[in-house]
Amino acid sequence: MDPVERPPTVGIVACLLVLATLAWPYLSEPVAAVSAYYATAAITPLAAGLLALVAVIVFAAGRQGRSDPELVAGAGLVFGLFIAGIGLSFAFSARIDVIGGSSALLSYQRWVLAGAALLVPLTSVWYARVLRLF
Repeated sequence: MDPVERPPTVGIVACLLVLATLAWPYLSEPVAAVSAYYATAAITPLAAGLLALVAVIVFAAGRQGRSDPELVAGAGLVFGLFIAGIGLSFAFSARIDVIGGSSALLSYQRWVLAGAALLVPLTSVWYARVLRLF
């Protein structure tokens, strides 16, 4: 794999990790409980999921050479910063007691989401570094 293709590929994986982390509670809890859990935060993390879906398209366009790599690195960074901001906001403001104590692993979901969300801007910075933009 070309070294220029690695960062957008990792960016795609990071975005898919954000989406998988958002879907994780739906596997073990009722939809109503997860909706209430996501509604307790200052900003719903589903907005980060929407941005992650768009970021997958952006990273894929850069990886395949359909868009200008510099533009993709910049757009990925902007999307990544918003995804990270929403993920961190959710991690610090969500109330886990809404779901209940049925799953001990689910109590860590918000922190896993925050970590996955931070990967997106980091891969964009890596992509910009590989392109020698700074």
